[in-house]
Amino acid sequence: MHSCHSTQSGNLKFLKSRDCYSKPADVYRVAKSRGMDVVTITDHDSISGCLEFLDRHPGASDFFMSEEVSCRFPVADIEVHFGVYGMTEQLHRELQPLRGDAFDVAAALREAGVFFSLNHLLHFYRGQVPLGDYLRLLDAVPALETRNGTMLPVHNDLVARLAFKGRTRGALAVSGGSDAHTLRRIGRTWTSAPGTTVPEFLESLARGEGMVEGAHGRARDVAIDAYTVIGAYVASLLGRGPRDHSPMHRVGCLLFSALSIPAQILPAVITKAGKLSERRTVERALDDLAPFLDRSAAGDASEAGA
Repeated sequence: MHSCHSTQSGNLKFLKSRDCYSKPADVYRVAKSRGMDVVTITDHDSISGCLEFLDRHPGASDFFMSEEVSCRFPVADIEVHFGVYGMTEQLHRELQPLRGDAFDVAAALREAGVFFSLNHLLHFYRGQVPLGDYLRLLDAVPALETRNGTMLPVHNDLVARLAFKGRTRGALAVSGGSDAHTLRRIGRTWTSAPGTTVPEFLESLARGEGMVEGAHGRARDVAIDAYTVIGAYVASLLGRGPRDHSPMHRVGCLLFSALSIPAQILPAVITKAGKLSERRTVERALDDLAPFLDRSAAGDASEAGA
């Protein structure tokens, strides 16, 4: 899940909109209110939200630092996201020059001995390279995010199947999370693992003892999040939030926001189109992987019979 320190939005960058406007303390408060024993924040390429929370709550033993690291699949320049849990300031700095190659980032994370997962596997994949080439990533990671709160059930189900039989060295560990960019969905999708402390929890995940639970994603949920972020952005232009704009730029953005009111159906349309595209991508992947998945299922049945 994210905080206001996920500052880079991929949409209409000239507006300087953030991906999320939730304060770290509010993210923690809502997560705890919804039953989370331990809490972390995975901002996009930033640990500032985690550092802000720890600076203000130094005694919070139920909070740990994490990050969603964006990098590139080197051959076709596909964006790849790793959820890195138990991040440190030094490791964050060491990863920055490596982000052009996801395999270099994964190697550095394995060497550092931190738990990390490959997030929302097919979110950025649209057939840029053969699927088998892209899935080489599975041999580079210890875990897959098998339930993302913004991804369709069919997407999450395929990733879960790949985690079980998806690499040459055996089953992958799993993680799950809300991927919430607003407070509304925090704690609705989560990861469970044995342990009474943060280190014990992370060690259990690394041993493959984690379980994912909670909601999958629907177009409606993602669209509501988008409109909530838009509302928070406009509020920030009016002085109720972070000050990201010079006075003249703020006036221009407010004018643009006012003129674009008739087009505010577009986020819902774009979200719906995105979910249709996601479903098509998963269906094509299922077709490509059918022989492998059928062999896996047959092997499982054989083992069960034995």
